[in-house]
Amino acid sequence: DGFSVGLALGLCGVLSVALLTRSYNGIWHCIQETYRTEKVPGFYKGMSMAVLTASLISSLSFGAYRNILHSICRIRYGTVSVKPSKLDVSLAGCATGAVRVVLMSPAEIAKVRLQTQKELHHSMTSSHLVSKPKYQGPMHCLSLIVKEEGLGGLYKGCSALLFRDCYSFATYFLTYSTFCDWLTPTGKNRPDIPAVLLSGGCAGVIAWGVATPMDVIKTRMQADGQGQLKYKGLIHCTRESIREEGGRILFKGLGLNCIRAFPANMMVFVTYEAVLRLAERLMK
Repeated sequence: DGFSVGLALGLCGVLSVALLTRSYNGIWHCIQETYRTEKVPGFYKGMSMAVLTASLISSLSFGAYRNILHSICRIRYGTVSVKPSKLDVSLAGCATGAVRVVLMSPAEIAKVRLQTQKELHHSMTSSHLVSKPKYQGPMHCLSLIVKEEGLGGLYKGCSALLFRDCYSFATYFLTYSTFCDWLTPTGKNRPDIPAVLLSGGCAGVIAWGVATPMDVIKTRMQADGQGQLKYKGLIHCTRESIREEGGRILFKGLGLNCIRAFPANMMVFVTYEAVLRLAERLMK
């Protein structure tokens, strides 16, 4: 059911962050070590913030995409009733990615910090190790980041997030549009449900394929605030990560990202198409 799928996707998200920020020999080793040190709750650390913001961010993202696409069509063709070109879709997707960053960054940094924190940490007011977790929950995490790092701390890794979302969302919507065109029978102007499911799943997988390198850098930059700061910025983080672990590090976690992307985006696009078709019927 949907609840089980949601839990599975949450698990993949936590494992993905763990793989990117700690030294594991693979997915299975990551699962074993997470369970050994933190038991079952360790697989769902930082998920409350993601759950609270997921629906809001998704609805605003698709709303922004639709409105930006309509604006592009009005400027280029003088009407929104014309079929947008692939360039129009790509530009609208890219702009949507930029809009998402404003909302996504605080939620992402809270999720990453909660998932990567350890039981022992150095206090900002003491040189001794403190035995309890530094962050007690998402809101406490955000307030502590603001207190220690200023408002800018909520947007740490924002440059990597901007790069990731701009080109991945351009790819995301372009792939969905292309697959729908391929799978829609001649004479029909709308894809059927199986075509939407397949197109949405493939769009999610391909988008994460191009997003993963910058997602690795974004995650490392956002986790870099616990103890000594290691990275000076986007370029420095990229260079140091490749120098220490090789070019393969940029695709670490790709398998997990693709596993969760296919079912999640199947459901996202089915919902999107259902809402669009319902709105069109109500407006007639």
